[in-house]
This record gives sequence, C-alpha cells and structure tokens, in this order.
Amino acid sequence: MNNQESDCKNASPHGSGCFESPQKKHSNEKQIVESCLNEDEAIAKRLSAMPRGVTLVTEEELMQLAHIKPTHRKNGLQQHIGLLIQNLQKQIEHQEMLKEFVDLEHIKPTDDCLIGKAPENREKNRYRDILPYDETRVPIGETKGYINASYIHVLVDKEELFYISAQGPLPCTMNDFWQMVWENHSNVIAMITREMERGTSKCHRYWPEPPFTSLDLLRFHLRLDNYQILECFIIRIIEIMNKRTQEKRIVQHLQFTTWPDHGTPRSSENLVKFVRFMRKVHKTGPVIAHCSAGIGRSGVLLCVDILLTYIENDMPFDIKKIVRDMRHQRFGMIQTKEQYVFCYEIALAVLKNIQNMNPLLQ
Repeated sequence: MNNQESDCKNASPHGSGCFESPQKKHSNEKQIVESCLNEDEAIAKRLSAMPRGVTLVTEEELMQLAHIKPTHRKNGLQQHIGLLIQNLQKQIEHQEMLKEFVDLEHIKPTDDCLIGKAPENREKNRYRDILPYDETRVPIGETKGYINASYIHVLVDKEELFYISAQGPLPCTMNDFWQMVWENHSNVIAMITREMERGTSKCHRYWPEPPFTSLDLLRFHLRLDNYQILECFIIRIIEIMNKRTQEKRIVQHLQFTTWPDHGTPRSSENLVKFVRFMRKVHKTGPVIAHCSAGIGRSGVLLCVDILLTYIENDMPFDIKKIVRDMRHQRFGMIQTKEQYVFCYEIALAVLKNIQNMNPLLQ
C-alpha cells in the first residue's frame, strides 16, 4: 500500500502532472489557498446562518474536562512529572521522535486486505490503497458485508478501549455506515474532517442538518433532535430509528471543525476538549471515529484518547507503542510526521497543565 496514491487522488484539479514550472506551481498554490478560503467562508456562512442550538455543554465545562486530574498511584507518572516534561521538551525541540516515526513506517501489512480488494467492493473504497485488514474489518449484516472500517482494541491497565476507525462515508456507503453504527450499538461518532477540503470531497454528508431535520434511509430514519455549535466542534444529537423494528436510539455526532487535512490543529487545547467530551458522553459500543481515509486524523484522535487515559490513570505511556498497536489493526494509522509530533506536543501540554494545577508537583 502506498499512501502517496491517496495524496495524488486528493491533488488539486488545477494541477497537471508531477513536474511543474515554478510559475505554474505558484499559480496552483495560490488557487488552492483561494479555494480553501472560499470553502472556509462557505462553511462559516452556513454555520452562522444556523441558530446556535441549545446549550448542551458550556465552555466552562469543557475547560474543566480539559484539566485532567490523575488518580494517584505509588511510583506513578506524577512522581516523575518534572523529568518527564523535560524529556518531552528535549525530544520535541530536537525532533528526536522522527526516528520513531520512520521505524513505524517499516511495519508491514498484517494481511492482504483481499475483501477490500474484491471487485464488488472497489467502489466502496474512497482511496484504493487504504483498505481494512481482513482480520480486523467490521462486517455488516447477516452476510458479513463490506465497509471500509476497522476494529481497534487497546488495553490500558485493565481497561479495554474499543474503537472503529473508518473512512468518511461515500454516497453509496451511507446506508452501510448507519447499519454499522446500529449493529455495534455505538452511541458516539467522532468526525474529524469537513465535507469538502481543497476542492475535494472528503466525506459525504450522512446526517440531517437544518433546514432538513430528518433523513430517510433504506433501513433507518434519522432525526436531528438537537445540536450546538461551539468554537471548535459541533455537537449533534441524532435519533436513529430502525424502520423494521421501530426501535429508537440516540447517537451523539461530534464534528471537530478546525483540523486541516494532513496538518494539525492550531490549538492542542481544543482537541483535548473534544476528546475529553467524546469520552464523557460515550456510553455503549465502540467509539466510531472517521476523517476522510480513516487513518491520519483518526489515528491522532485515537492516540490522544489512549494517551489521556494513561495520564488520567497516572501511568507511564509510550506513544510509539500506542501507534504500533493501532497500525497492527489498521494500516497507516497516523499518516504524517507532523501528526506524530503533535501527539507528543499534546502530551507535553497536558502534563504541564497538571503540574501547574498542583503546587506540590512544581
């Protein structure tokens, strides 16, 4: 699998070939920037035209969630927090973790992803080179049908964190996506992409949004019960009804709105708020996370949630091991070195905050 293929697929439609003159390259970059600004303006306009919704959570409550208060263990992480902060600062300053990322790039696929490659499933893949392993793919329906999504299990002490990492739904996989949500009893979807980025579709809109507050699908009927637009993410409370049984469930759809494709958010604090709120409202089934391909930003999201669970339990963590464990279950989790470094930056910011909040640790 070659992740560069997905980058080519995401390339600006204005480009024409791999080798360009400096003038043409500058022109293309300018067009991409203008396109991004137009998309940002369009999203801002659409969101600003919508009522803000009821208050489901306040900024103060989000700030409180972001202030992690670890439990106390004998010889736990807090006993050595000063040294750990110094080591992380040194690693980030000298970019020492980049060697770890290079080592992770040498991890070979654990199987051949034959089901994802099958002719009948090709159109269900957003990118032809990013497929779920046969061993960890999420089967849907009685026939164990195909969707580009992977189960990911991570053990932190005695607690198992359970996720599904998926690609952003396509028009032809929207029904399958909601069937996956239903069959896995998931009550939280974490979306870490916009619908359009750099002029390219990253995710089909698969949820109801004002002025249309309901969406009728093959097996399910969706109703937007409530929503709140926050500074960095949107909370949507969606009622999903099984049309055959009439059973109803509530799903929290959380969309982080300030994360660029292949980049990292400007604020680590905003992502920590998002992840902590996601963890707070999670009740049943695996957390379903998706970006566009389901490996880059989704990988960071899962890594940060796992990382914060270690810290909250006052346990030492190993980011390289976390990413390696995820990559054994879905190929290429955390796609770029910038995203990998960002996980270290978040760990540093969270530990510094813990130290500042507790005078005994300074």
